[in-house]
Amino acid sequence: MRVRVEQTALPGIGVRHDLVTESGRRLGVVSHRNGRRDLVLYDRDDPDACQADIPLTDDEAEALADILGASLMLGQLSGLREQAAGLLTEQIAIPAGSKYVNKRLGDTRARTRTGASIVAVLRDGEVIVSPDPTFRFAAGDVVVVVGTRQGLDGVTAILADSDPDG
Repeated sequence: MRVRVEQTALPGIGVRHDLVTESGRRLGVVSHRNGRRDLVLYDRDDPDACQADIPLTDDEAEALADILGASLMLGQLSGLREQAAGLLTEQIAIPAGSKYVNKRLGDTRARTRTGASIVAVLRDGEVIVSPDPTFRFAAGDVVVVVGTRQGLDGVTAILADSDPDG
């Protein structure tokens, strides 16, 4: 199902983006010219009446976007897992003692060694989708890996390998 987003110019205020959910609820975001954003929930019985108006700071708007983006991406990966027998998705944290902290993704040779793919990295509430081989890991990063059970276990072992000099 395609979701239609309507954009409405609000002269002197900014712009409003609205959508109607599958359950019939209408919600929107008003982006003011001064940078302020409001999350708006419309009345179920009167689509022109506002039931709730929630002002969002820049940090709150960014956090909400990150939450929605990460959960959507992980949900899509879970759906993929259901479609492909034997294909699993897992989130693996990179421990502070890993020898791959501050090293490039390509240095792990994870896909070559295990057959599993690192498809995203979650860092400080941000989702980095399809990191390239030059992407550098940080302690506490959480990698999203797709592969077989054996491949996922292999990536876990690779990333847990500690640096004797660290």
